[in-house]
Amino acid sequence: MDPRRITATLAAATTLAAAVGVGYALGHDEGARDVPPSAPPIALANADLTTPSSCEDLLDSYIERALDQVGPYGWGSGIVAFDSMGGDAEASSPSAVSGAERSIAKTTRNTSNESGTNVQELGVDESDVVKVSGSLLLRMRDGELLAYDVSGDAPDLLSTTRLDDARGNDWIGDPGGELVFVAGRAVVLGSSSDGLSTTVTTVDLSDPTSPSIADATTIRGRASAVRLHGDVVRIVLQNGLPELDFSYPDGTFGQIRSRMRNRALVRETTLSDWLPTVDGEPVADCEDVAVPDDDVALGTTTVLAFDPASPTTRSATAVATDSDTSYFSTDRFYLAASGPQWGSWGDCMDCRFAPVGDSGTTPIYAFALDGADATYVASGEVEGTIADRWSMDAVGGSLRVAVGPSSETGNFNSVLTLREDGSDLVEDGRVDDLGVDEQIKAVRWFDDLAIVVTFRQTDPLYAIDLTDPADPRLMGELKIPGFSEYLHPLGEHRLIGVGQDASAQGMTRGAQAALFDVTDLTAPRQLAVVRYPKQSQAGAGLDPRQFTWLPEQRVALTVVSQGWTGTTGWVSVLSLDDGSMTNRMVEVEHGTDVADVRLVPLASGQVALVTGEDVSFFAL
Repeated sequence: MDPRRITATLAAATTLAAAVGVGYALGHDEGARDVPPSAPPIALANADLTTPSSCEDLLDSYIERALDQVGPYGWGSGIVAFDSMGGDAEASSPSAVSGAERSIAKTTRNTSNESGTNVQELGVDESDVVKVSGSLLLRMRDGELLAYDVSGDAPDLLSTTRLDDARGNDWIGDPGGELVFVAGRAVVLGSSSDGLSTTVTTVDLSDPTSPSIADATTIRGRASAVRLHGDVVRIVLQNGLPELDFSYPDGTFGQIRSRMRNRALVRETTLSDWLPTVDGEPVADCEDVAVPDDDVALGTTTVLAFDPASPTTRSATAVATDSDTSYFSTDRFYLAASGPQWGSWGDCMDCRFAPVGDSGTTPIYAFALDGADATYVASGEVEGTIADRWSMDAVGGSLRVAVGPSSETGNFNSVLTLREDGSDLVEDGRVDDLGVDEQIKAVRWFDDLAIVVTFRQTDPLYAIDLTDPADPRLMGELKIPGFSEYLHPLGEHRLIGVGQDASAQGMTRGAQAALFDVTDLTAPRQLAVVRYPKQSQAGAGLDPRQFTWLPEQRVALTVVSQGWTGTTGWVSVLSLDDGSMTNRMVEVEHGTDVADVRLVPLASGQVALVTGEDVSFFAL
């Protein structure tokens, strides 16, 4: 394969870091950029993150790190090395704890959300293609924001607002943008066709029959997550390695000449090449960019924070590292850094794309959230890999993390608890030897419990008691064919898993939904299984927003698709009754629009079915 193509592919596939936004308003005095602030907005708790004394120092830090990563073909060497799992293949699983030894934890955390989106944390809304507020439903479709009245016998279209980028060009994005809604205003995000820029549009819907655009700003940077804390919108922006006009080897001494020229191009970069920008100007002051002391991947992630009531006043903070793994609780933001990971990303915000490879140890930076402010409070590291945001959770001052194997661990998975000790995140407790030689497929956290699913040939479901963060204990495990990719609580004693059926040899056969009884966590049981057609996929495994739980009706709704050259999408209506589960399939969509199917509970008790071209009421 052409090494230039390999290098270009790797550079395009690099995904970048995450952080949290405070202390900067667009339109500031550019003449003061090189003057160190007397009270920097990043309150550094220890030496793991440092702020530059000047813009020159910040740029130098980028260039110094970048020179180590540029070669005769540009970024990287064109060769991808995959870490082996390592460890002892014969290691045994940890011993389960008897019910007499430990109090029984409960699956009691609520996950319902009034905006209609199935979220990770109650009280932290997430962006989606659909939002609901009372009788008003908003949805994005092909760059248009559509408003519906859903209080009548059928949804009534109130208005259609065409969204353009800040320069008046058609807004190009697939699947068409996502939004959050607060206090009568929608904040809509769309991406450019190349995925390198994000347009943030604030739409005033105080009169939904006549919306008006309050602000539209195009930022060079890819939005990877959007969260809503009260009235504060936070947008995580990722910027890849700069796209430079690299040369390629030619002739006997071509590699030497090419490498020298490429290094010269890196030395000529400016901060606008490394930071997110609006109209060519960085959106963060130099003193708002924290530089990690750890040996982590190069890149920049910025979090913008603003109140939609004043959309032109934004605060920003950046961390100069490369990671797409960030987690928001109600009062904390955690950024998990990593080494270079050659993976891929798509247009679906917050979807679960597992990275390839790891650097052994994962640094974690913690920020306290207060209004629009964020303060760096602690940092630490864990040995192992963190697959995605669902592998992290915080409650009661304890950070809980599920980690997979790396070059610094054995060939098993672990659950760790960490606490803030001054400015350090220190390990409080751990459970090892989960799923030896297996991969974590799903994690669900509760106030005092973790459910972890791993898979290679069978699906071990592990129940871990976190009542005492300093002494987490394995309560029990269940081994069954297949695996769950998404887990959802159904009250104190029931849990549903959506994922893949598999043979005894570990060959996947099609999507499945499984009902679990976790009344006795020392002996979890599978009560019922629904298997879908061969080669089918459960949408919630990739995007949990395609799962809806209706507790009053005891009905779960999830999207299932099938097909490669052509795709058919169904809504699976799973009705639960005293440990049994029945299924009814309703064909609703086809093609790429299947990814945008949503089932939204309404205040009236009805469920809105949102497909590619229509909004209707779904018959339960």
